Amino acid sequence: MSDSAPMASTGSAADSPTIRTVLLAGASGASGVAVARALAADGARVLAVARSQEHLDALVAQVPEADARRCDLTDPSAVAELAMRIHVKFGAIDGLIHLVGGWRGGGGLTGQSDEDWEALEQSFTALRLTSRAFYDDLVGSSAGRLAIVSSPVVEHPTAGGANYAAAKAAAETWTRAIAQGFGKAGAPAAAVIFRVQALAGLEETLAASVVDLWAADTTSVNGAIIDLSATA
Repeated sequence: MSDSAPMASTGSAADSPTIRTVLLAGASGASGVAVARALAADGARVLAVARSQEHLDALVAQVPEADARRCDLTDPSAVAELAMRIHVKFGAIDGLIHLVGGWRGGGGLTGQSDEDWEALEQSFTALRLTSRAFYDDLVGSSAGRLAIVSSPVVEHPTAGGANYAAAKAAAETWTRAIAQGFGKAGAPAAAVIFRVQALAGLEETLAASVVDLWAADTTSVNGAIIDLSATA
């Protein structure tokens, strides 16, 4: 683990509420199922959000405790409505786990297509919109947590993966800015970056690491970069 952003000044796992409400953004796929299952087993209220109703139905079939909501997280008005509906039904959330992602690349620098960039940029847009919509919730929580999944390519970009590396770098920068905001506010909240070369096969490691965020002291994790491969 390494620190790459200012730490929050207060807060600990002992301050966490009995029941946490955690939103999984981009909850479709194996990682979403694993994280949802682990959080539910830990006693959290899980709000699973994705664009595909089919994928959400598959998640709920495996994690029936999850509350599934279909939303295009790249649409500002849709995210605003999602936040409003969640606040009306559940109140403020205590966690935002950003799982929107995907890889596109290859072909060297000249092969970095606009279509690929637009697809990759959607992940950053979803992070930007959801974190803004729920930022005040996390700052106000007794143990707010935000986490993203990134990649070591941010430190070692390649010509054939330039689009992907740039999108991940943007997401990391945004997350580090959130960590600084938490620290400046003196909030018992933490923003964390998980890095992994390839998530396939490490979904359960990610899930356990997400749950562990609430067992860690805020000052030890806010702004941290955690290598999932090293914890497997």
